[in-house]
Amino acid sequence: MVGLTGCQVFTPALPPHEPMGTGDLGLIIERATGSVLVINTSRHTLLGRVEGLGDLSHASVVYSRDGRYGYVFGRDGGLTKVDLLTRAIVNRVIQSGNSIGGAISQDGRFVAVSNYEPGGVKVFDSETLELVMNIPASYSDAEGKTVQSKTVGLVDAPGNRFVFSLFDADQIWTLDMAAPEPAVRRFDAGDAPYDALITPDGRHYIAGLFGEDGLSLLDLWNPEQGVTEILPDYGKGEQKLPVYKMPHLEGWAIADGRAFFPAVGHHQVLVAKMDDWSLVDRIPVQGQPVFVMASPDNRQIWVSFAHPKNDVVQVIDSQSRKIIRTLAPGEAVLHMEFTPRGEEVWVSARDSNRVTVYSTRTLEPVATLDAEKPSGIFFTSRAHALGL
Repeated sequence: MVGLTGCQVFTPALPPHEPMGTGDLGLIIERATGSVLVINTSRHTLLGRVEGLGDLSHASVVYSRDGRYGYVFGRDGGLTKVDLLTRAIVNRVIQSGNSIGGAISQDGRFVAVSNYEPGGVKVFDSETLELVMNIPASYSDAEGKTVQSKTVGLVDAPGNRFVFSLFDADQIWTLDMAAPEPAVRRFDAGDAPYDALITPDGRHYIAGLFGEDGLSLLDLWNPEQGVTEILPDYGKGEQKLPVYKMPHLEGWAIADGRAFFPAVGHHQVLVAKMDDWSLVDRIPVQGQPVFVMASPDNRQIWVSFAHPKNDVVQVIDSQSRKIIRTLAPGEAVLHMEFTPRGEEVWVSARDSNRVTVYSTRTLEPVATLDAEKPSGIFFTSRAHALGL
């Protein structure tokens, strides 16, 4: 067990002159203290803490192509570039009043941020964090006034594009950064898209809808077909339970031609065929699922839960669709992250101030690390995956 507690100053685990790659590094968000931990996944070690990143509630991270720099999106509109090798902030800008994640372009040149306040998307140079483009996401409201929409579900897509949803305007937009003049295309979507994902092959962009049942799908191979509705009964059901936390769509698992995803307001993981999006199964679980994540080999589905049953993780065999283990990583489990080849998964337990590393072979813990209210876990392997 290796740990850091309190506000310790970074102490390098390796001599500073020793060359180090970044392929097995990552960042853990410490939301209460506005700091991130730099970790090494091979050695199960904490390399240091970087402080001064502002409000990190609901924070997320994307990486430069070389995996050296993490771009941390804070809730206070902060965009912070962190050097994982020197464990220091390279640059930081406050680019809005309230932001909700971002993405890095396919070629690594641009970092885009999705904003609640004042709305829209801003695009920055990934080297300098200088503003390259401001997309206000304007639309006409019911009174005919031009206003800005909150934007959500921002992802990168093949072709050096960004894709995002307009919560207030019921639209999905694509932004082509490869065009001589970056171009926006607009598509009508369902009522109030609140989050979105892009499939691992970068073809399908799927937005969850807060205002109606069902989901909006945009086929990026055939965008001229517009947005189609899928899973029209998603969100419906018998007696719904109170929804303590809306599920993250990024947490959908795509495995063996099927999508495993959390039911809204039900203690179930749903399974749909991806060729026609028909629902084929409902897997009972112990609470309302939040993240439903497939191991890199698609053999296991790991599920975390909303309050009040958020102190366990359940593991589903993707072939039999049966729960094979219920784990207790600690209180208030918030996030999970698989190592690139899937031999381990790291699980954060906020109220236990702990991150637990599990073997996916034995489903037993192999290491624990101390952290201050840990939430999101982001490995540098994300630098080489679409939509992450």
